[in-house]
Amino acid sequence: MTVTLPKGRKNISSGIPYENVHGYSRAVRVGSDIHVSGTCVTKDYENCDAYEQAKVVLGIVEKALKDADAGFEHVVRTICYLRDIDDKELVARAHFEAFGEIKPATTIIQVASLFRPWQRIEIETYAKVSE
Repeated sequence: MTVTLPKGRKNISSGIPYENVHGYSRAVRVGSDIHVSGTCVTKDYENCDAYEQAKVVLGIVEKALKDADAGFEHVVRTICYLRDIDDKELVARAHFEAFGEIKPATTIIQVASLFRPWQRIEIETYAKVSE
């Protein structure tokens, strides 16, 4: 099936196989809006705590934003999904280190499970840039 994307839409891939299997993009930019898909760590970080996983996830998000011609300074909202709400302080520390005074609107939600049982956090991100 061939699909013509709307003018001004840019799909951003991280190159992982799940994108083609599940039919999604790491991020999508349409005009000044950038949506970064929920992002988790790979098996390489299976034994890491929530802080370390959050740092890696935010690094993946940062790269997706860069590929969309944006950065953390453009982020206006994050949603953090935690398997264990007791990890909130560890995740908050990593979040603050990434965003500091940018202070995007943020929600932290505890969920029963993530894609893989060793994943402690998933982060969705929304950014807006000037056109």
